[in-house]
Amino acid sequence: MRTLIKNAWILTMNEKMQEYKDGQIVIEDDKILYVGKPKEFDSIDNIVDAKNCLVLPGMVNTHCHVSMLPFRSLQDDCPDRLRRFLFPLENACMNEDLAYYGACYGTGEMLLSGITTFADMYYFMDKVALACEKMGIRAVLGETIIDQPTCDAKNAVEALKIGEKFIEEWKHHPLITPMLAPHATNTNTEEIFRKAMEIVKKHDTLMMTHVAEMDYEMTYFRNKYNMTPIEWLESISCLNQHVLAVHCIHINEADIQLMKKHDVKVSHCPVSNLKAGKGIAPAKDIMENGVAMGFGTDGASSGNTLDLFIQMRMFAGAQKTKYHDRSLFPAKEIVRIATIEGAKALRIDEQIGSLEVGKKADIVLISLESAHMFPVYDPYSILVYSANASDVKDVFVNGKQVVSDRKLKVDLSILREQLQKEMKEFSKKAEELSK
Repeated sequence: MRTLIKNAWILTMNEKMQEYKDGQIVIEDDKILYVGKPKEFDSIDNIVDAKNCLVLPGMVNTHCHVSMLPFRSLQDDCPDRLRRFLFPLENACMNEDLAYYGACYGTGEMLLSGITTFADMYYFMDKVALACEKMGIRAVLGETIIDQPTCDAKNAVEALKIGEKFIEEWKHHPLITPMLAPHATNTNTEEIFRKAMEIVKKHDTLMMTHVAEMDYEMTYFRNKYNMTPIEWLESISCLNQHVLAVHCIHINEADIQLMKKHDVKVSHCPVSNLKAGKGIAPAKDIMENGVAMGFGTDGASSGNTLDLFIQMRMFAGAQKTKYHDRSLFPAKEIVRIATIEGAKALRIDEQIGSLEVGKKADIVLISLESAHMFPVYDPYSILVYSANASDVKDVFVNGKQVVSDRKLKVDLSILREQLQKEMKEFSKKAEELSK
C-alpha cells in the first residue's frame, strides 16, 4: 500500500533540518519510502493533497497519565490536590473500564492535536495498551509503582510483578513499547527502586519516574540523606541511560552533570509545572549540557489539555522570562523538542521523530488556512506562537491515517458517551469530596 502526500511544505526535522517548500512524501505500508522534491512513482494507491499545509513528523508527548481524563477541571486551584483528591479518587473509583475508556478518549484528543507517540505511567496498563491499539497511536507505557495500596495493586511488590508481566506480554507489539514507572523518588523505597532497575535492565527498556518535582521532596532528601534526589538515585545505582526523569524542576548544576554522565533523559512539563506554581525547570542548562529533553503534557488533571502546542508556547515564555533573554530557544529549536528530541528522550529516535526514508510513517499535516496562521515568514514560529490543536488536519501513525480532515477515524462522540457512562460513580464521589 502506497500513499502519496503532495504539494507539501515539509519540515523534516532531520539532522540538517531540511525543508521542501513544494515537496512530497511517499509512504509504503508503515514506513517512509521517499521525502523530497516531486518525482514520479509507478504505483500510488492513495493521494493526500497537502496544499496550504505544513507537514512535519508526529509530535511526541514524553509524559502523561492519559486515563486520568476524568479528573480534568476538578479542584484545579486546591492546595495539596494530589493527596486530597487524586489519590483518594483513584483508590475509590479507578478500575479497568474507566482506565480503558479514559485512555480511548485521551488518545483521541492527542491524535487530533498531532501527537502520534506518548509515554504514560498509570494503572491497568494492559487496558491502556488495548485502548492505544484501538485508537492506532504509538505509546511507551509503564505500570506505576508506588509504596502504598493502589487501585490495581496491594503494594509496590505486587505492582512490580504486574509491571514485569506487562513488559513481557507487550514487548513485541508494533505500536506499544512497555516500560516500568516507579512513581517518584520520595514515594518508593531504595529496595523498590533497585528491584525496578533490575527489571528494566533485564528487558532493556525505560524507567520513568517523577524527580525533583516537589518542594517537600527536596526537603526530604536534604534532611534525610543530605543529597538531592538525583544524587540519591546515583547512590543506589539507579541513575543510568534507562532513566526518563520527569519534571526536574529543582535540579542544580551538579545534578545536570550527573545526568549527563549517566545519559539520563528528561521529560519537561512546562504547563503543569507553572499551573501548580512549582517552578520553572532549568531547560537551558539541561540542553546546553547535551541531556536529551522532550515535552510532556502530564495528565489532564495536571496540564488539562493533551496537546503540545500550548506546551511549546508556555515553554518559550517561561524560559525567556527565567533567563531574561528573548533570543533564547528559537522557534525551530522548540519544534525539535516537540518532535525529534522527544523521540530521543524515549530512546526511539531511530524509528520516529523526523521525516526520513526508512523511519515509521508518523506524519502530521497542519493547515495554514485559519485566520491566525497568516502570513508565514517562519514556519517554526507560526507553529510555536500561532498554531492551535484545531489546526491539525490529517494524522498518520505507522502509515495508517487516523485523523482525516480534522476527524478521528473512531467517532469521538461515541468515545465521550462511553467515558461519561463509566464516570458516574467517579463524578459522584468527586462531588462528595469537593463539599
